Amino acid sequence: MIKNITIGQYIPGDSLVHKLDPRVKIMLSMLFVVGLFLVNDFSGYIFIIPFIVFIILISKLKFEYIYKGLKPIFILLMITGVLNIFMIQGKTLWFTFGFINIYKEGVYTATFMMLRLVFLIVGTSILTLTTSPIELTDGIEKLLNPFKKIGIPAHELAMMMTIALRFIPTLIDETDKIMKAQMARGADFETGNILTRAKNLIPLLVPLFISSFRRADELAMAMEARCYRGGDGRTRMKQLRMTYRDLVATFTFIMFLGLTVSSRWWLKV
Repeated sequence: MIKNITIGQYIPGDSLVHKLDPRVKIMLSMLFVVGLFLVNDFSGYIFIIPFIVFIILISKLKFEYIYKGLKPIFILLMITGVLNIFMIQGKTLWFTFGFINIYKEGVYTATFMMLRLVFLIVGTSILTLTTSPIELTDGIEKLLNPFKKIGIPAHELAMMMTIALRFIPTLIDETDKIMKAQMARGADFETGNILTRAKNLIPLLVPLFISSFRRADELAMAMEARCYRGGDGRTRMKQLRMTYRDLVATFTFIMFLGLTVSSRWWLKV
């Protein structure tokens, strides 16, 4: 399961989505999340599903890779579905057994919330899968630059966010290596109840924390060796510039978002 986590990973490519300005991709991803929470009916999903499939296709990302990234949240999806099915009551009773009552409204809400979570993960994953860490840092910094006037350190915040995101796959690989080493020495992480399995994780957490601190120290020393002094006076080999395709992508997405959100009033499923 650890190898299935794709958050923070970047897949190099030359697709149209890869070539978009990182500022545009960040802003459109934020608008996508907002629009996703504004949709309150399955009618909006009629537009979201083909849109996500279309973006994956033009990004030249493999659907198997997207599916692999969803595997770690299957347990969360099941918990979300079960809680909504058994906790939400309605007018139409579908099934009853003792004190267990399942209503149509509960099943409807459970399915709706599970799909929303899937779309949220897939939509935001496309951003990191098609944007390199350097581009992501520059894009976040450029977007935060206007807030410098009120004392917000734009460059430092962008650097910290990007480093944290970039180290997710690194720590995942480190965790996998430590688990295999501990299992070779007789450790068992898969059997027993929840408390037993949690206790068995202690031999894994200690070396993982030590490795994390060591990597952080090595990164700090590497940055100092390269005379890193923050964002003041920093130059970039590649300057971010908006192009015609960025404007077309923004206009197309706004049209899609407006159609999706407005469907809650003029289209009901």
